[in-house]
Amino acid sequence: MTANVPPPAANLGSTNTTVAVAFTPTSGPDNAHGDLPPMIVVKNATKRFGEKTIVENLSFEVKQGEIFGFIGPSGSGKTSTIRLLTGVYEPTEGEVRVMGAVPTHPSRRVQERFGYMPQLFVLYPNLTVRENLTFVAGLYGMNPFTRRGRVNELLKFVELWEARDRVAANVSGGMQRRIELAASLLHNPPLLFADEPTAGIDPVLRGKFWDEFRRLRDEGRTIFVTTQYVGESEYCDRVGVIRKGRIVALDTPLELRRQALGGDVVDFTSNDLTAAALLNLMSLDGVREVRPVSRTEARIYVEEAAQAIPVLLDALSANNCTVNRIEEYRPSFDEVFIELMKRDAAQRGETGEDDDDGPSS
Repeated sequence: MTANVPPPAANLGSTNTTVAVAFTPTSGPDNAHGDLPPMIVVKNATKRFGEKTIVENLSFEVKQGEIFGFIGPSGSGKTSTIRLLTGVYEPTEGEVRVMGAVPTHPSRRVQERFGYMPQLFVLYPNLTVRENLTFVAGLYGMNPFTRRGRVNELLKFVELWEARDRVAANVSGGMQRRIELAASLLHNPPLLFADEPTAGIDPVLRGKFWDEFRRLRDEGRTIFVTTQYVGESEYCDRVGVIRKGRIVALDTPLELRRQALGGDVVDFTSNDLTAAALLNLMSLDGVREVRPVSRTEARIYVEEAAQAIPVLLDALSANNCTVNRIEEYRPSFDEVFIELMKRDAAQRGETGEDDDDGPSS
């Protein structure tokens, strides 16, 4: 059986060659907002196979030192986008650059500087866990002394030390995902592509994966991660939402909420609530919409909740309304995702939603 492994970054015939994979940490997540050149630049990229368009007119940048989440329903183009970024696919139209290079024709130095965690287990099922990692380390030209220590370090990190001598075919799916993560980090890359890394694993292990992604981000590394678990948007610095091959939204998690709902949302209750009081709220600066929920409750759509709440309290007090409770309502990302999907469907003139457009939780 032949394993589908990433292309070697060094001459496999020279196992004593040490690849220059040293990584100098930057200043952590704040570095993503500095003046460093972007790690990834995509401009108007489209990929077609014959008459079928897989992704269309993608344009975005990924900053150095950020977790960039790419989220969408199954079949929306997430994996195809990663294949464009890693050079597996060449764009039919447009431009893709990773670390300043065209990924379909990368230099050896560029190949050595990114890791790739595929969606499926692609290593050798008939090798042990440790043998698989040792094999991948050899592909990257790590010398035997460096290789052994790095493999042991990552086995412990992904909590596979006790399973190190077990054949990969005989470990659980979650363990196989951890093998793939360890393999993608062996050469200490500043850029990691992770294609649905948490698919099919339990919530505890999911949390550990995201803890590690944040740790890598805090060292100044860049993580490009795809997922259909929309709740994982919360863990990203910025999020691109893709549907049917097109990006429908791209921003921070906070701003995506505001885009989906038209601003921030404030809920309040008052036993003294009147129609006149609600009408008065509509006249306030920064208030976009007032929706009564019940005789004593209302939901207010505002530009910024923190600034609006004191103004709302003053206005309600002036209308003799005693407020029992007032707070910002933060919708789940399931709600945000569904709203963005509906909006895109309406813009495309679609009459109904596909089954695959629902969120995974």
